[in-house]
Amino acid sequence: MPARPSWIYLAIGYATGAPARLLLRMRASGLENVPSGGCVLAPSHVSNFDVWAVGLPLFPRRFLRFMAKAELYKPALGWILEQGGAFPVRRGAGDAEAIETAVELCRAGQAIVVFPEGTRRKKGLVKRRQPRPHTGAARIALAAGVPLIPVAVAGTDRLSRLGPVRVRFGEPLPLDDLDPADSRSAAEEATSRLMAELRRLEASL
Repeated sequence: MPARPSWIYLAIGYATGAPARLLLRMRASGLENVPSGGCVLAPSHVSNFDVWAVGLPLFPRRFLRFMAKAELYKPALGWILEQGGAFPVRRGAGDAEAIETAVELCRAGQAIVVFPEGTRRKKGLVKRRQPRPHTGAARIALAAGVPLIPVAVAGTDRLSRLGPVRVRFGEPLPLDDLDPADSRSAAEEATSRLMAELRRLEASL
């Protein structure tokens, strides 16, 4: 697993930066809320391009790592995902290994992207999984002792219509009052705060 951006990650960032700003009218705000050290970025999820939309405003300052569903890890695609900063997670299985990997990365000073809704809100005619709040992002932030940052994304589901794409990084959520000894209750409360702040940020886009 690369500790630094691969040539694939860098190529995507440099190749898409100008088109995103000019053609898709991508605008980002709240970048000052993203620390230089370890953190968990928890975005809303409307499109497969959301990871790219979150990462591009921070490029090349931050190398983002993100969870990708294990089903995508075919021989060729798995290598590309890994080079792009991903690591696998078995959705619906409470993947302790993926959580542990994310915690270690955060403690090492890296930024992790975790979608608290678990899946895109819209996907084809039939969705096997429905979006609902998951505690993974909060669990990682609490276990690693790093900031949990809500990120609202809009417009990534309208790229064929040339946007506009908007991204807003919220302030780190206050979690100091939560009892780490009661990890389940703390994660649920942190997730409740996270989803409320995501709704507020989305309404402001």
